[in-house]
Amino acid sequence: MSQESSQPPAEPVAARVFSGVRVVGLCTLASRILGLVRDIGMATLFGAGPVMDAFSVAFRIPNLFRRLFGEGALTAAFLPLFVRETHHGEPGAGSKLATAVLTALTLVLSVLTLVGELVLGGMLLFVSLSSEGRLLAGLTAALLPYVVLICVAAQLSAMLNALNQFAWPALVPVLMNILWIAGMLWVVPLFTDPVLQAYALSACILVAGAFQMVSQWPALRRAGYHFDLDWAWARPRLRELFSAMAPVLVGLTIAQINTVADSFLAWALSPGANDGPTMPLPGSPSWPVSSGAASALYFGQRLYQFPLGIFGVALSTVMFPLFARHAEAGRLDLLRDDLGLGLRLVLAIGLPASAGLVLLAEPITSLFFRHGAFDADALRQTSAVVAAYAIAVWAWCGLLIVTRASYAAGDRRTPLRLGMVTVGINFVLTLSLVWPLGGTGLALATSTTAIIQVTAATWILQRSIGRLDWRKLLSCAGRCLMATAILAVVGYATLIMLPAGESLTLRVVRVIAPIVSATAAWFAAASLLRLEEVWLLIAPERATQTDRL
Repeated sequence: MSQESSQPPAEPVAARVFSGVRVVGLCTLASRILGLVRDIGMATLFGAGPVMDAFSVAFRIPNLFRRLFGEGALTAAFLPLFVRETHHGEPGAGSKLATAVLTALTLVLSVLTLVGELVLGGMLLFVSLSSEGRLLAGLTAALLPYVVLICVAAQLSAMLNALNQFAWPALVPVLMNILWIAGMLWVVPLFTDPVLQAYALSACILVAGAFQMVSQWPALRRAGYHFDLDWAWARPRLRELFSAMAPVLVGLTIAQINTVADSFLAWALSPGANDGPTMPLPGSPSWPVSSGAASALYFGQRLYQFPLGIFGVALSTVMFPLFARHAEAGRLDLLRDDLGLGLRLVLAIGLPASAGLVLLAEPITSLFFRHGAFDADALRQTSAVVAAYAIAVWAWCGLLIVTRASYAAGDRRTPLRLGMVTVGINFVLTLSLVWPLGGTGLALATSTTAIIQVTAATWILQRSIGRLDWRKLLSCAGRCLMATAILAVVGYATLIMLPAGESLTLRVVRVIAPIVSATAAWFAAASLLRLEEVWLLIAPERATQTDRL
């Protein structure tokens, strides 16, 4: 791997950085579109019943590991160290470090997977479980090997991102969705029993995970990586890595508890998982949430993650290596400036995305999922969950940026402490909202917690990198709120003028027409209010004239 100068650019950031965001964003857009097609197929096959509930909960476990070990704690600790060894270490140091990390990751996750399989097998053999419980345990066991495949694939993507290779890692999820859809079209129909179909789909997911992992090796080889396992050289680096990783891992585990707990609570507090009432409060129903709530949360999260993935993940993916290079060079002033602009971009894109998704929660859910076994009750539950999650799209985008800036600056304990506090806040909000609002209350508690967390994290981070330019941030926020209000009014006016109906044509029109009118209103308002941040991603050459990233 080539050596580079340690000096960061002094001039405004070139358009290539914004181009990186656009490349990742467009690839992620393709992935999210295919993901929606995939979820439409899932809704058509399983609806929002017990099989889909069990599958959605079981699939969260490998996803949780991916977020913790693949894209989360390991990446947060690995990337700054990888940048240091690649650009400032001895020749081949980056390859040695990456090889040691990949080897250790594979061994650790393989052992954890084996232990998990033994535990689940023991439960199925020796524990008396309900039919829903056996299905959940069985699907979890079937999907557990995906933990190793997806985490290694995510780590390979992190290596490519650190080497400024963004396109192929962003395309890997596209391949995953293509294989998932292919499995639904050609493998699942071979079975008629929905339970067997769920197991067949799990097998397809394992094949897709293996393909995600293997397909990235050629790109890494072209980027200069070669397998070089030198344990004697790597041991002190691994100790440093794991020491840095520990607080990040705990912090991210705490942060993920909120979302994962939503699904488990929705499943556990529903009539499908219980033989009797779960201690209802006076005047409350026997079960806090109705059957299908876990599925509604799954589909709702898929929809709110659409704008989050296209913009928030793309921006944080491109900016994290930049933050790490600034921190390694001791240029916290550049890190602070980059973070400021990143937050303004989050406001400019995230606020209208939140408002638009709240406004169109029901029409979008109806268009994408109102097919087959997905009935009117599932539509009602899911659209309410979508709206509850959507209010915090901008907060989740901002949290991705702020957390990575904190890790790059070497502050790994503050996100941990803040995560512990927010779990407590989420617990209190969940208990307050789940009984009156059911599954929607779970989503609303998580969204409210995210807004509190990103606000606190941004303020506290200033202790590490210095004071942000709050004049610019608040000015941008005020103009974004005004433009978003105009977007909401125009979109709502368009929506109420359209006729309602079950035909596919009407459902398409009820989504497309408000989006077109609201987007036009947004860009007009952005021009009148001189909201420059909106144009930076569209015309990145303007970044060299107005600001730096």
